[in-house]
Amino acid sequence: MTTREVEEGHFVRQPNRFTERITADGTGGLPAEPGRYRLFVSYACPWAQRSMIVRRLLGLEDVIGLAVVDPIRDERGWRIPGRDPVTGVEFLSELYLRTDPSFVGRFTVPCVWDTVTERLVTNDFPAITTMMETEFTAHHRPGAPDLYPEALRPEIDELDRRVYTTVNNGVYKAGFATAQDAYEEAFDALFTTLDDLEERLAHRRYLLGDEITEADVRLYTTLARFDAVYYSHFKCNLRRLVDYPNLWAYARDLYAIPAFGETTDFDHIKRHYYVTHPHINPSGIVPKGPFLDWTAPHNRER
Repeated sequence: MTTREVEEGHFVRQPNRFTERITADGTGGLPAEPGRYRLFVSYACPWAQRSMIVRRLLGLEDVIGLAVVDPIRDERGWRIPGRDPVTGVEFLSELYLRTDPSFVGRFTVPCVWDTVTERLVTNDFPAITTMMETEFTAHHRPGAPDLYPEALRPEIDELDRRVYTTVNNGVYKAGFATAQDAYEEAFDALFTTLDDLEERLAHRRYLLGDEITEADVRLYTTLARFDAVYYSHFKCNLRRLVDYPNLWAYARDLYAIPAFGETTDFDHIKRHYYVTHPHINPSGIVPKGPFLDWTAPHNRER
């Protein structure tokens, strides 16, 4: 998650500090060499789960290393249980400060560490997935999906601008608002978009048709957390995900794919949000519910 600042009651997300590129041949950045990079993630974080889903869909597990942090974050930031065996660090903050000793802000996931230059390359979460999709193509598994097809990129990017602003980041703008009008503005925009997506998915299996794309990855991670966290914890309580027949079936359809379902850890998700936001949940009590059957038939193939 990222640092939040509040301007007149509105949540403002911390800019990504590291934005160096990894390219197929190293032109304009670092080369996409197998075994060179290490991806730091949290199962709790929707931005980090995107990178885990894409890494697995494309078969990059043996190409890009993975380190998973503990879901409970304190003032020292994300902790790596038992220390990271590659970098030797116990806290993600150590890698940030090794790269930039003057860094001030929240230490965020996902981020990519370069084991050759021993510095953080990027914590620019939107770029991490598209980089995997477009610059590591020589290392994709046979038959890997084209998640960011060139012909659909304008449509994917246009849809993402709305989904990111009103849904992915919109739940945070509602949950972390400190003024009623800021909260209601985010709340209304969120459910307007969800209503439109519900209608869109009445006519197609995935957001852009019959094949999964980057757009589906980006929407899914918010949907997966919606009823468990955002509905109550962030006061996004006009409707639940399960109240949207198409969105709920669509989310279950994606969950049935191992790259999505096996990177969705509801225990990590709930413990992180309910324990590490004491200004919202001062008791730190983690709710037992909701009890949802994510494995129920979705029938989206029809």
